[in-house]
Amino acid sequence: MTTLSGLKKITDEYTQLDSLMPVLFIGHGSPMNGIEDNVFSQQWEKTAKGIRTPQAVLVISAHWLTNGTFITAMEHPRTIHDFGGFPDELYAVQYPAPGNSLLAEQTRALLRSTHAGLDHDWGLDHGAWTIVRKMYPDATIPVLQLSIDYSKPAVYHYNLAKELAALRNKRVLIIGSGNMVHNLGMLAWDKLDQPGFGYDWAIEMHEWFNKKITEADHNALINYEARGAAARLAIPTPDHYFPLLYILGLQNKNESPIFFNDQLLAGSLNMTSVQFG
Repeated sequence: MTTLSGLKKITDEYTQLDSLMPVLFIGHGSPMNGIEDNVFSQQWEKTAKGIRTPQAVLVISAHWLTNGTFITAMEHPRTIHDFGGFPDELYAVQYPAPGNSLLAEQTRALLRSTHAGLDHDWGLDHGAWTIVRKMYPDATIPVLQLSIDYSKPAVYHYNLAKELAALRNKRVLIIGSGNMVHNLGMLAWDKLDQPGFGYDWAIEMHEWFNKKITEADHNALINYEARGAAARLAIPTPDHYFPLLYILGLQNKNESPIFFNDQLLAGSLNMTSVQFG
């Protein structure tokens, strides 16, 4: 168990700042964005250059779903290639960023509403490394992941995020990685070369998400299912949506959204990303 003196030592590793680190929700899309030089990955690079260099990165990825909450605590997280059917070049990628067991302990101590476990097996899945290797290609900044307890409802994730707020004072960049509109079963593969193409329901939800985020109407975004058929099509399963709720939970009242990569893709996917702070 972490003692008070131990917590002080951990905290001292991360210098208190006068200004908070931003928080990001990033639409990660295809794993190929992790190796391609395209409009999405270029914006990830640009975003990183526009904010203070973090001392660590904490990612809530749509691809680490668990029963219970866990934090990666190994010193050398492995690069996980959790996908199939892609070119060999993608499977060859290694992103050797370090972990940080002290930060993992600190993060666990902040989560008062649940008993979080320290994980030494997972690593960095493609929801994490495809983005972070574009933002910080030198792989010198520690990267941790926080799992998504998939047994819990949307409001649980929104409220849990609030307990992470102190990390923003410690120069920890928190990233939610998923996609707001994410229905892979209905992708229009023949429209991949037409950026901005979306089905009517995808356009409706794309516009609704942006409106509610701009208005800071978090209650509506938590209760997205009340939107009806369009929401069910946009979010057939909530795994890629829950990471957004973590970032909304970390938004301060005086922070307005900065949207980027804000476009629909292949009919039933959007790459919309948002920065607060």
